[in-house]
Amino acid sequence: MELELLTDPAAFLEAAGDHLAAAPVLATVVATVASRNAAEMTDGRADGIAQDPRHWYAVARDGGAVVGVGMRTAPHGDRPAYLLPMPDEAARLLARTVHERGEDLAAVNGALPAVRVFADELGRLTGRTAHVEAHTRLHELEELVEPAPVPGSLRPAVRDDLDRCRDWFTAFHVDADEQAGRAPGREAIEVFTDEDLLRRIDTGRIWLWEDGGEVVHLTGANAPAFGVARVGPVYTPRERRGRGYASAAVAEVTRIVLAQGARACLFTDQANPTSNKIYSALGYRPVVDMANLVLR
Repeated sequence: MELELLTDPAAFLEAAGDHLAAAPVLATVVATVASRNAAEMTDGRADGIAQDPRHWYAVARDGGAVVGVGMRTAPHGDRPAYLLPMPDEAARLLARTVHERGEDLAAVNGALPAVRVFADELGRLTGRTAHVEAHTRLHELEELVEPAPVPGSLRPAVRDDLDRCRDWFTAFHVDADEQAGRAPGREAIEVFTDEDLLRRIDTGRIWLWEDGGEVVHLTGANAPAFGVARVGPVYTPRERRGRGYASAAVAEVTRIVLAQGARACLFTDQANPTSNKIYSALGYRPVVDMANLVLR
């Protein structure tokens, strides 16, 4: 088993592109992040994390063939690593490599069982224990099922919506903890810069649902990578929930994704029965179970 850590997202995509393309829904997070970072570096928009020694993409090979990938690119919280499926031997080798590099890695997310094998090995090496913070599940749309109609309509966000988008992107993470029965803020909150949000707005990646002239819901989606677009975040303020806005907006955004020729996928928190029920009713079906783990 061989392992290579790359800091250049373009070099990573060249090395692992065929592997990602073979299972593009499963690879959605890694493919999206690497593609976005490669574009940012090409355009001269890469921030300081690209020069951070903790910023890497991992490629595991067995006999020359790529058998697994991972990355550590998150700019928020403990900068968790993210792993796709890989052999146990590769997961342990990656853990040992991270430890030998002297990285203080305290969190890792991704596909089971690789993420658990990695976390347990890193915990053994550092005298810590891996704990599951959240169980997540990746879903792909099988066939869109029309939800019940609700008042209002979807529109793309515009630059004047920046403050609302920033507030709701942040609130999404806090409320997701509450809805899943966790203490608010227990999960690391991803920080979105105004530059990032404006880029999403300008490229038509954030939509708002309006009812009676009032904005009542937000749904986002990532740009397609390897023919797959990931829907999210999906946020309705507490006082507006239970009225069908999320189902209606996600259905509309899903139609937009499909019209672009991409496959649609999304993540759910397994501890949140409401979101799981909504997406299942719309025709999204489970692909793989994942977990977010911390070491302490």
